[in-house]
Amino acid sequence: MTAAGRRLLPGLATRHPLGRQLPAVYAADAVVQGITQGLDDVLAPVLCTLDNLPAYLDPALAPADFVALLAAWVGADAEADAGRDAVAGAAGSHAVRGTCAGLAEQIRLAFGVTAEVDDGVSALASTTALTPLPQDTAPHLAVRVRTGDPDALDARALTALVARNRPAHVPFTVEVLGPR
Repeated sequence: MTAAGRRLLPGLATRHPLGRQLPAVYAADAVVQGITQGLDDVLAPVLCTLDNLPAYLDPALAPADFVALLAAWVGADAEADAGRDAVAGAAGSHAVRGTCAGLAEQIRLAFGVTAEVDDGVSALASTTALTPLPQDTAPHLAVRVRTGDPDALDARALTALVARNRPAHVPFTVEVLGPR
Protein backbone atom coordinates (compact mmCIF):
# COMPACT_ATOMS: atom_id res chain seq x y z
CA MET A 1 0.00 0.00 0.00
CA THR A 2 1.48 3.37 -0.94
CA ALA A 3 1.11 6.66 0.88
CA ALA A 4 -1.75 7.42 -1.50
CA GLY A 5 -3.36 4.15 -0.39
CA ARG A 6 -3.66 5.26 3.23
CA ARG A 7 -6.23 7.98 3.58
CA LEU A 8 -8.91 9.34 5.84
CA LEU A 9 -11.90 7.05 6.06
CA PRO A 10 -15.07 9.14 5.88
CA GLY A 11 -17.46 8.35 8.68
CA LEU A 12 -14.83 6.59 10.81
CA ALA A 13 -16.50 6.34 14.19
CA THR A 14 -14.83 6.47 17.55
CA ARG A 15 -15.54 3.65 19.96
CA HIS A 16 -16.10 6.03 22.87
CA PRO A 17 -17.87 9.24 21.74
CA LEU A 18 -17.10 12.22 23.96
CA GLY A 19 -20.76 13.32 24.07
CA ARG A 20 -21.74 10.15 25.94
CA GLN A 21 -19.09 10.74 28.58
CA LEU A 22 -20.37 14.17 29.61
CA PRO A 23 -22.54 14.76 32.69
CA ALA A 24 -26.30 14.52 32.17
CA VAL A 25 -26.75 18.31 32.19
CA TYR A 26 -24.86 18.47 28.86
CA ALA A 27 -26.36 15.33 27.31
CA ALA A 28 -29.41 17.19 25.99
CA ASP A 29 -27.50 20.33 24.91
CA ALA A 30 -27.35 20.31 21.08
CA VAL A 31 -24.44 22.81 20.94
CA VAL A 32 -22.26 20.78 23.30
CA GLN A 33 -23.14 17.55 21.48
CA GLY A 34 -22.26 19.21 18.14
CA ILE A 35 -18.88 20.34 19.48
CA THR A 36 -18.08 16.89 20.89
CA GLN A 37 -19.18 15.27 17.60
CA GLY A 38 -16.71 17.54 15.77
CA LEU A 39 -13.97 16.55 18.20
CA ASP A 40 -14.88 12.88 17.69
CA ASP A 41 -14.51 13.31 13.91
CA VAL A 42 -11.07 14.91 14.36
CA LEU A 43 -9.82 12.41 16.95
CA ALA A 44 -11.17 9.20 15.36
CA PRO A 45 -8.22 8.74 12.92
CA VAL A 46 -5.72 9.42 15.70
CA LEU A 47 -7.38 6.92 18.03
CA CYS A 48 -7.63 4.37 15.22
CA THR A 49 -3.90 4.72 14.52
CA LEU A 50 -3.07 4.34 18.22
CA ASP A 51 -5.32 1.28 18.46
CA ASN A 52 -3.38 -0.26 15.55
CA LEU A 53 0.11 0.86 16.62
CA PRO A 54 1.44 -2.71 17.03
CA ALA A 55 0.61 -3.36 13.36
CA TYR A 56 2.58 -0.26 12.34
CA LEU A 57 5.64 -1.50 14.25
CA ASP A 58 5.54 -5.05 12.84
CA PRO A 59 7.42 -5.09 9.50
CA ALA A 60 5.19 -7.90 8.22
CA LEU A 61 2.03 -5.83 8.75
CA ALA A 62 3.15 -2.20 8.42
CA PRO A 63 2.06 -0.15 5.40
CA ALA A 64 4.73 -0.21 2.67
CA ASP A 65 5.59 3.47 3.02
CA PHE A 66 6.04 3.01 6.78
CA VAL A 67 8.52 0.14 6.30
CA ALA A 68 11.10 2.68 5.05
CA LEU A 69 10.72 4.60 8.31
CA LEU A 70 11.11 1.37 10.30
CA ALA A 71 14.25 0.61 8.27
CA ALA A 72 15.74 3.95 9.29
CA TRP A 73 14.85 3.34 12.95
CA VAL A 74 16.55 -0.06 13.14
CA GLY A 75 19.49 0.73 10.85
CA ALA A 76 18.44 -1.53 7.98
CA ASP A 77 19.78 -0.65 4.54
CA ALA A 78 17.12 1.60 3.02
CA GLU A 79 19.07 2.51 -0.15
CA ALA A 80 18.92 -1.07 -1.40
CA ASP A 81 15.13 -1.02 -0.96
CA ALA A 82 15.53 -3.03 2.21
CA GLY A 83 12.02 -4.34 2.49
CA ARG A 84 10.29 -6.18 5.26
CA ASP A 85 12.86 -9.00 5.61
CA ALA A 86 15.74 -6.57 6.13
CA VAL A 87 13.80 -4.67 8.79
CA ALA A 88 12.80 -7.88 10.57
CA GLY A 89 16.39 -9.21 10.48
CA ALA A 90 18.12 -5.96 11.44
CA ALA A 91 18.62 -6.83 15.12
CA GLY A 92 20.31 -10.12 14.25
CA SER A 93 22.38 -8.41 11.56
CA HIS A 94 23.76 -5.90 14.05
CA ALA A 95 25.12 -8.76 16.17
CA VAL A 96 27.43 -9.87 13.33
CA ARG A 97 28.02 -6.50 11.69
CA GLY A 98 31.56 -5.99 10.44
CA THR A 99 32.19 -9.68 9.77
CA CYS A 100 32.15 -11.54 6.47
CA ALA A 101 29.11 -13.50 7.61
CA GLY A 102 27.38 -10.26 8.62
CA LEU A 103 28.03 -8.61 5.27
CA ALA A 104 26.80 -11.70 3.42
CA GLU A 105 23.62 -11.66 5.54
CA GLN A 106 23.04 -7.95 4.81
CA ILE A 107 23.37 -8.64 1.09
CA ARG A 108 20.95 -11.58 1.36
CA LEU A 109 18.38 -9.48 3.24
CA ALA A 110 18.67 -6.48 0.94
CA PHE A 111 18.90 -8.23 -2.45
CA GLY A 112 17.68 -11.78 -1.85
CA VAL A 113 20.88 -13.34 -3.22
CA THR A 114 23.67 -15.35 -1.63
CA ALA A 115 27.07 -13.68 -1.54
CA GLU A 116 30.56 -15.09 -1.08
CA VAL A 117 32.53 -12.65 1.07
CA ASP A 118 36.26 -13.16 1.56
CA ASP A 119 38.46 -10.78 3.51
CA GLY A 120 41.68 -12.70 2.80
CA VAL A 121 42.47 -12.94 6.52
CA SER A 122 43.48 -16.20 8.09
CA ALA A 123 44.82 -17.20 11.45
CA LEU A 124 48.07 -19.11 11.81
CA ALA A 125 49.29 -21.11 14.75
CA SER A 126 52.68 -22.55 15.44
CA THR A 127 53.88 -25.03 18.02
CA THR A 128 57.45 -23.78 17.65
CA ALA A 129 58.66 -20.67 19.45
CA LEU A 130 60.02 -17.77 17.39
CA THR A 131 58.43 -18.95 14.16
CA PRO A 132 58.70 -16.15 11.61
CA LEU A 133 55.51 -14.19 10.98
CA PRO A 134 53.82 -14.56 7.59
CA GLN A 135 54.40 -11.92 4.98
CA ASP A 136 52.31 -8.82 5.42
CA THR A 137 49.62 -8.65 2.81
CA ALA A 138 47.42 -5.67 2.25
CA PRO A 139 43.87 -6.38 3.39
CA HIS A 140 41.28 -6.67 0.64
CA LEU A 141 37.60 -7.57 0.71
CA ALA A 142 36.20 -9.56 -2.22
CA VAL A 143 32.43 -9.90 -2.65
CA ARG A 144 31.05 -12.30 -5.28
CA VAL A 145 27.36 -12.64 -5.98
CA ARG A 146 26.02 -15.37 -8.26
CA THR A 147 22.56 -14.85 -9.69
CA GLY A 148 20.50 -16.25 -12.53
CA ASP A 149 20.20 -12.81 -14.15
CA PRO A 150 23.24 -10.61 -13.37
CA ASP A 151 21.76 -7.66 -15.30
CA ALA A 152 18.68 -7.62 -13.06
CA LEU A 153 20.75 -7.02 -9.90
CA ASP A 154 21.48 -3.36 -9.15
CA ALA A 155 25.28 -3.51 -8.98
CA ARG A 156 25.51 0.17 -8.00
CA ALA A 157 23.30 -0.38 -4.95
CA LEU A 158 25.22 -3.55 -4.05
CA THR A 159 28.54 -1.71 -4.26
CA ALA A 160 27.13 1.12 -2.13
CA LEU A 161 25.94 -1.38 0.50
CA VAL A 162 29.38 -3.01 0.66
CA ALA A 163 31.09 0.41 0.86
CA ARG A 164 28.90 1.44 3.81
CA ASN A 165 29.33 -1.81 5.73
CA ARG A 166 32.98 -2.79 5.22
CA PRO A 167 35.78 -1.79 7.56
CA ALA A 168 36.69 1.78 6.60
CA HIS A 169 40.34 1.12 5.74
CA VAL A 170 39.81 -2.01 3.63
CA PRO A 171 39.61 -1.71 -0.17
CA PHE A 172 37.07 -3.97 -1.85
CA THR A 173 35.83 -5.39 -5.12
CA VAL A 174 32.32 -6.49 -6.02
CA GLU A 175 31.61 -9.04 -8.74
CA VAL A 176 28.14 -9.96 -10.00
CA LEU A 177 28.39 -13.28 -11.81
CA GLY A 178 25.99 -15.59 -13.60
CA PRO A 179 25.26 -19.11 -12.38
CA ARG A 180 28.04 -21.69 -12.37
